Amino acid sequence: MKKSDLIIILLYVCDQMSSEGPYHNEFDFEFLGNTTGEPYLVQTNVYVNGVGNREQRLNLWFDPTKDFHSYSLLWNRRQVVFLVDATPVRVHSNLEHKGIPYPKDQSMGVYSSIWNADDWATQGGRVKTDWSHAPFIASYTGFEIDACECPEVVAAVDNIKRCSAAGGEKGYWWDEPTMSELSLHQSHQLQWVRANHMVYDYCKDTSRFPVAPVECLHHHH
Repeated sequence: MKKSDLIIILLYVCDQMSSEGPYHNEFDFEFLGNTTGEPYLVQTNVYVNGVGNREQRLNLWFDPTKDFHSYSLLWNRRQVVFLVDATPVRVHSNLEHKGIPYPKDQSMGVYSSIWNADDWATQGGRVKTDWSHAPFIASYTGFEIDACECPEVVAAVDNIKRCSAAGGEKGYWWDEPTMSELSLHQSHQLQWVRANHMVYDYCKDTSRFPVAPVECLHHHH
């Protein structure tokens, strides 16, 4: 991926039923190319009921073009956890008790794409994509989904009931109490990532948000 500067390799999970509608939910892993010799950036984002603008960026502690790595999402009724090689890099917690919407009632599908973002992605759009390196290719291996399937022919309310730990025939591992928050070791890992590799956090961008987004006042991670 030499000098594929502003091409984004985007692995994102978005609402399958209304991914193009006004109230979709979406969890993004966005891989931002960079100028040769500089770290590759990963941007994460969370959309809830069609509202995004929750970007965080970090520089990876490895070159993602040299070998395959694991990029994972844990999504349950308590939290959304973004992980890189099993290391948590972001947590989005359920704060409904604070009146903040949380993505839990819509089925989700998994999508992957490559698209050009040279109007903003690298150095604010100052560096443009070098199309002489096309075609740009994203390769994947070891792809797995462990989830409760939500057939489109089944009513949404019935899918929710069937897939909930309380309503289903059995509980799911991702809804076990131990999965409701990070372990102490995982919390330390996340703190290390934030201290050493995070380069942008929307919660701290006062130019975009003179008043901090409400969830930023309550999130501990």
